[in-house]
Amino acid sequence: MENTVLASLPKEWQSWILDNLARGCEPTAMGEIMVRDGHFDNRLAHAAIEEARHSSRATVAVRQPMPEIDTSANTIHALDRSVQVLFTLKTPRIVLLGNVVSDEECDALCAFAQSRLTRSPVVGDEDGSTKVHAERTSRGAMLARGETELVARIDARLGALANWPVDHAEGLQVVHYEKGNEYRPHFDWFDPTMPGPRKHMEHGGQRVGTFVVYLSDVEQGGGTAFPGLGLEVQPRKGNAVFFANTNAFGEPDKQTLHAGSPVVRGVKFIANKWLRQHTY
Repeated sequence: MENTVLASLPKEWQSWILDNLARGCEPTAMGEIMVRDGHFDNRLAHAAIEEARHSSRATVAVRQPMPEIDTSANTIHALDRSVQVLFTLKTPRIVLLGNVVSDEECDALCAFAQSRLTRSPVVGDEDGSTKVHAERTSRGAMLARGETELVARIDARLGALANWPVDHAEGLQVVHYEKGNEYRPHFDWFDPTMPGPRKHMEHGGQRVGTFVVYLSDVEQGGGTAFPGLGLEVQPRKGNAVFFANTNAFGEPDKQTLHAGSPVVRGVKFIANKWLRQHTY
């Protein structure tokens, strides 16, 4: 790189500017982050961003590999199981799948996680720490990828469904909702403009896709709602809903705002699987 304002910055900040411009982040907010987190002079930060905006790397969006479920047929053969395609939406990409896990697998996974359930946390915007919050009132347990034969089997099946490497994903998170429990509208993608989520992206990159696997039936309530789309997926034991968290250029998709609706009657068990951009 030539001797320019951008080149005078540390290489990690050069990459940060170019990557965030490619994602479509707002330059003014980027400058504020550089002043706050990088302790750069305000004029230097904004000059570097403006210079980068005119570079070929920042102005040419590059398509990135994405998890994608092949819905060209009504049945998908995912390793050891035939999975049904029940519903598809192209933009944002949402796919409802049936027969993803058996009743026996659902029951065994719930029983395995039961003793480890603790109050479900959220990621803090400022420091990246996980903390309990009124927006999320469930209890959950994080399982290591491949922790048991059952977990490894489900990990592999979900990877095959999404055509995505198993090691490009977090471990399963089993979550338990009782009457009144909910998770208010939120995004699964990490906001690259915030220091807390940005720390989580250092290991594995962005969350590019999500599976919500339903491990129990629910008498009333407990759906997965997409408020901006007027869509709600009702929980049915053995089914799963998949949605992409970013577009093909790696930019967070605000249409994937979603919520776990309050359980009105019964108990809800789900397993979340978050797919990452890189090896996790």
